[in-house]
Amino acid sequence: MIACNRGDVVLVGFVFSDESGRKLRPAVVISSAAYNRAREEVVVSAITSNVRRRLFGDHLIDNWRGAGLLFPSLVTGILRTIKRTMIDRKLGAIPKLDLEAIDRHLRRSLGL
Repeated sequence: MIACNRGDVVLVGFVFSDESGRKLRPAVVISSAAYNRAREEVVVSAITSNVRRRLFGDHLIDNWRGAGLLFPSLVTGILRTIKRTMIDRKLGAIPKLDLEAIDRHLRRSLGL
């Protein structure tokens, strides 16, 4: 099982919303260190390279190369709780300024 830290960019086996298949996609770990230590799950936010379609709760990653991504990308407002065993591997980590912006989007999206 892969140990994860908040802000890690990981490759995750996401199941399609209609459950017709599965595809490896990048995601960022957004759950806290305490949550990650206490559970076998982590909370992630999906990452997409479709930067033209920005919706409420999405954040365009300024330093996408620094995060270990191959293309300009955005962190979406799509959240999932997954088993750590679903993580294929780590790709990198979201830089601090981007993670702070993601936090702001999450607070607005969740009404916190």
